[in-house]
Amino acid sequence: MSLSKPELRIVISGGGTGGHIFPAIAIANALKQANAKTEILFVGALGRMEMDKVPAAGYRIEGLPISGLKRKLDLSNVLVPFKALSSLLKARRILKKFKPDAAVGVGGYASGPLLFAASLMRIPALIQEQNSYAGMTNKLLAKRVQKICVAYEGMESYFPQEKIILTGNPVRQDIMQLEGKRNEALKHFGLADTMKTVLVIGGSLGARTVNESMESGLKEFSDGGIQVLWQTGKNYFPQAVAAVQPYRDKGIQAFEFIQRMDLAYAAADVVISRAGASSVSELCLASKASILVPSPNVAEDHQSKNAKALVDRKAAQLVKDKDARQWLVKVAMELINDKARQETLQKNIGQLALPGSADRIVEEIYALVRK
Repeated sequence: MSLSKPELRIVISGGGTGGHIFPAIAIANALKQANAKTEILFVGALGRMEMDKVPAAGYRIEGLPISGLKRKLDLSNVLVPFKALSSLLKARRILKKFKPDAAVGVGGYASGPLLFAASLMRIPALIQEQNSYAGMTNKLLAKRVQKICVAYEGMESYFPQEKIILTGNPVRQDIMQLEGKRNEALKHFGLADTMKTVLVIGGSLGARTVNESMESGLKEFSDGGIQVLWQTGKNYFPQAVAAVQPYRDKGIQAFEFIQRMDLAYAAADVVISRAGASSVSELCLASKASILVPSPNVAEDHQSKNAKALVDRKAAQLVKDKDARQWLVKVAMELINDKARQETLQKNIGQLALPGSADRIVEEIYALVRK
């Protein structure tokens, strides 16, 4: 990307999970790469993880009091309309003060009121849909924004076709640079180069079923001579640390969060993962043989649809969440010992990768501003 782009003022809104936050940060980084003087303001939902993750990445964030409806009967649902109105008014004040050239929404609670307010104020707006099944917020915003950047083909069933641009999902830059990192990765994690390695990632908020399935299968992995890098998330980590203790000298390790995900991917022969949009995009770019366990606890079951998009192309294997305790470790052991199957999955998933997504989205933002 050219470094001579004009400086802009851009507001980026959304969050709730890493699947929304990490693409948003990748877009911000690409905007800064285009012109270091570009001003970026994030707008998130108070109490959600973006309020910590965005400042940690070096960006300023303002919070809205927005929240979603609980699926069960809950008194807090009564407050949702009032929070939405309050968030819309606060979003309008933020936009009047910041005066952005364009607004970018990445999905999640906060992007709804922020981009709705931007459209009322005639600020050019773009949304980025990470999943193969459009989220409710983005579907509602589709008529009000000028451009919709998507990661999958066939999204015209959710959005106006003339607004759709296939860009892929922005991912962390280091995931795209795995070549030649395997030896560094093995050394970093203290793994043996003579043994095969499984990487387990349950998403930014953790994954109970995946974690419980892994704990019950640790002896099977150990007996089979398989090393494991197991990212548990915060809640399950203390239990996982105790569970791996007897197997630490066999290369089985638990982490609350893996900072060097590039090295974790580089070390892995097989990856077990939830099917969130960012995870799927990273697996495509890393070209890894993968077993997907879609979370059933997400809006409109979009992870199952993400997984199906890969499974239908013979680019990943699927284990349903309800079957994971019985089958996940068995399927993983079969795949780790089937080199030909691994190579087929690696080849097919690699063909679905869309590198340079953040740069393409930045080009669309500049085109939007020029227009």
